[in-house]
Amino acid sequence: MIAWLIALPALVGAFAVTHRLLRRRSKAVLRSVLAADAALFAGALALLVVGLSGGSAHADGATAAAQSSGSGSAALIGAAIAVAGASIGAAVAVAYTGAAALAALSERPELFGRAMVIVGLAEGIAIYGLVVAILLIGKS
Repeated sequence: MIAWLIALPALVGAFAVTHRLLRRRSKAVLRSVLAADAALFAGALALLVVGLSGGSAHADGATAAAQSSGSGSAALIGAAIAVAGASIGAAVAVAYTGAAALAALSERPELFGRAMVIVGLAEGIAIYGLVVAILLIGKS
């Protein structure tokens, strides 16, 4: 928890700098942002590989505890993937349905209720991912 409290201001600062750089819209800035994203992705992938490999950091007497925690970490990674995938899918769905709903509302304002129901159904995809994550965490 403390790591998040330390990292949160850095993340907000990085977001602000990225937002300011992207407002300039030059190709060099876009390339540098993409390079930074690729470096962060490579670092996250390396941490994932190290975390799943188990390494030689465990003592010989604690091998049973290490084996039992391996399935728990796999369940947590699966839960994170479920939430991330569902959130990205919901974001794409809401983007398209929201744009279509606004276009329909500009022509016929009486369709507001139906349009919001369709956008809400698209947002339900994220809730399904959250339910799957809760089930995975409960099994670990």
